[in-house]
Order: sequence, then C-alpha cells, then structure tokens
Amino acid sequence: MDFKNKPSFEKIKFYTTTEYNCSYIDKMDAQSLVVTPYKSINQNTFQDLIEKGFRRSGQYIYKPNCISCTACIPIRLSVKKFLPSKTQKRTYKKHGYFTIREAPLSFKKNHFDLYLKYQNKRHSFINNEQNNLDEYNDFLIKSNVKSKFIEFWDGDLLKIVSIVDILSDGISAVYTFYDPDDDKVSYGTYSIIWLINWCKAHQLKYIYLGYWIGECNKMKYKTNFKPYELYIKGYWQENIT
Repeated sequence: MDFKNKPSFEKIKFYTTTEYNCSYIDKMDAQSLVVTPYKSINQNTFQDLIEKGFRRSGQYIYKPNCISCTACIPIRLSVKKFLPSKTQKRTYKKHGYFTIREAPLSFKKNHFDLYLKYQNKRHSFINNEQNNLDEYNDFLIKSNVKSKFIEFWDGDLLKIVSIVDILSDGISAVYTFYDPDDDKVSYGTYSIIWLINWCKAHQLKYIYLGYWIGECNKMKYKTNFKPYELYIKGYWQENIT
C-alpha cells in the first residue's frame, strides 16, 4: 500500500483480519486492516494514519479492507469552511445552557450508566453487565494516544459524553453517547457543532468523523455538516452535496 513507505510507518506493520459480519450493511462480510504493534504508535504516526483514513477503537487502529465492498469512506469537516444550516444554528443555541467539562479517560460509573442506557435504547444490548463493562472499557477507556472525555451537563444531570482523540491538526471524534429519553433534542448535532467551535478556539483545522456509509441510515447524519471532505483514492476531496 502506498502509505507504507512513509518514515513514520517504518516501525509498524499491518495485518488483515479474518472476515466477520458487517455491522452496517446486512448480509455483508467485512475485513479490517489493523496496525501492529499498537503499543508502539506515537502521536506523529497516529496523525499520519488518521490522515490516511484509519480509525481508532480502544487500543486498536484500523481501516476497512473489505474484498468486495468499498462503502466505508473516511469523512472529515473543515472547521474554517463549515457553514451551519438554520436548523443547526437553532439546535446549538437551544442547548447553550449546558455546562461543559473536559476530563481524561478513566472509568466513571455515571458515564457507564449513560452508555448502557443509550445502547439499550438504540441497539438492544444483551443484559450482561460484565460483558458490557468489558466491552465499554476495551472500546472507550483504553487508548494509547492523546484522548479525552467531553461532558455536557444540564445542572447536575449528565446528558452527553463525547470521546475524542487530539491530533496536531484537529480532533478525531471516536464516539458520542447521550440520554436517549430526551426526545427531539438533537444532542448528536449539538455535540458536533460544539466540537467544531472548540477546534476553532484552539486553531485546529479538522474534525475527523470516521466513516460515512451511504447505505447505512445511521451514518447519513455526517453529511449534514457542509462542506465535508471524503477520502477517495488517496486524496481528501471536498463535497457539498
């Protein structure tokens, strides 16, 4: 692959996983290209990998590498060029009363409770507390790069938690979960706009949103933030449609 010759990649290797059931497109198999050894990844290498369309999940950094499908397309937002829609402006203003706290990654019971509530409502988690706890820690707490929590509070009620990786040119939004009982509040939209403004305040250029999958309704929200850039054939290309 073309990026293997970069100096920052000299001490790492890549392996391809066996096929597994795709989480996003029904009746499809998936494979991932995973970076190893994960403990040796420094910030410069991580930055280069994110720019090449990779993504972090826990301690692992990966990129879709499916044999017969190219549906997963890396997507990022240009902070400077972002133009909020009227609806997005209203959403951001509506939640202006939130108190925001930044914190290092560590297990917090109130985070875990909100995460389970979100997953059970959105994804019908199996009610196995130990499995869920292990999955939560592996997925969101373990990180070998610069990462942090962003907490959004309504008084003494925790409403949103975002996990982000800090890069030299921006942030990578790893995951966001929120109170699913609050209807018609657009917490997901609000949190992304807040992160955009956070990047502006810190003079950072981009927010990396992971992958956009046109066939997956859960991913379509990412193209609501315009203009956005897609990583196609080794280049970031601006798209406003």
